[in-house]
Amino acid sequence: MLIKNTRKAFTMLELIFVIVIMGIIGKFGTEFVARAYESFIYSKINNDLQAKSASAVEFIAKRLEHRIKASTIARNTTTATYNSVNDVGLSDPDATVLEWIATDIDSFRGTTQPSWSAVIDLTATTSNIIVSTATEFNTTNAQISILSYTPTVGINDSAVYFIGSNITANPWGYNGAILDQNQTLHPIQLGANIDEIRPRFANFAGDIYEYYKLAWTAYAIELGDYDDVLKIGNLYLYYNYRPWNGETYLANGTKVLLAEGINTFRYRSAGSLIKIQVCAKSDLTGEEHALCKEKTVY
Repeated sequence: MLIKNTRKAFTMLELIFVIVIMGIIGKFGTEFVARAYESFIYSKINNDLQAKSASAVEFIAKRLEHRIKASTIARNTTTATYNSVNDVGLSDPDATVLEWIATDIDSFRGTTQPSWSAVIDLTATTSNIIVSTATEFNTTNAQISILSYTPTVGINDSAVYFIGSNITANPWGYNGAILDQNQTLHPIQLGANIDEIRPRFANFAGDIYEYYKLAWTAYAIELGDYDDVLKIGNLYLYYNYRPWNGETYLANGTKVLLAEGINTFRYRSAGSLIKIQVCAKSDLTGEEHALCKEKTVY
């Protein structure tokens, strides 16, 4: 009996079909993978830009909330001049630095109660001594030293702003150190008791009101290291400097990097409101991508 030896194999037609199908899968599969990767890259860029610009805006806005509003200025780094932020807005492209004097909100909050109350006992206060009801300036002094990371900085480097004070020629110290009490901001020092402060120069005559704010630092936001070709720079925060002592943000301030790869930092004021905008930029894919975040602060 003869056994027929048979072989099983693909026919030519079947092979052609397989090759065609694999080619189709290869073509569209590669395109799908490429599109998925491209979508991932764009999503990553968008998320990074959004997070960068949003965190910078929120950081700045939180500190602007506690500014002494009338002290806020727009500084022109080209002409080395400044104006009240209410007079500038976006009309001056070289007014790139936003600067203000801040209320000492951290010491005001204290731990279980405010370290300084912001209220003056007018009956016990004289032109040479301010008595602040329910205040412990010794505690405030220690807290300022901690916040500034400078043991020698405290109440004796601080100043008070009386709410209702009249603004004069050099109200905040941006024109140089304040060496008398004929300004809106008044340099102070510790008094004999924990609820007392004294003027550092002369006296407070003619400018004492019931409510006050305590300040130990100014703040400045600057878009620095800017590359005019790439249109990108770094956003910096400066603090721990005192204009009323003749200090400036560049010479004396503590510099902190807020965000890298920032294309634009802008601000505009409307009365007591300030609108800030931060735009982040990326050219990771060879194309320019930018995303802006903005916020209005009262």
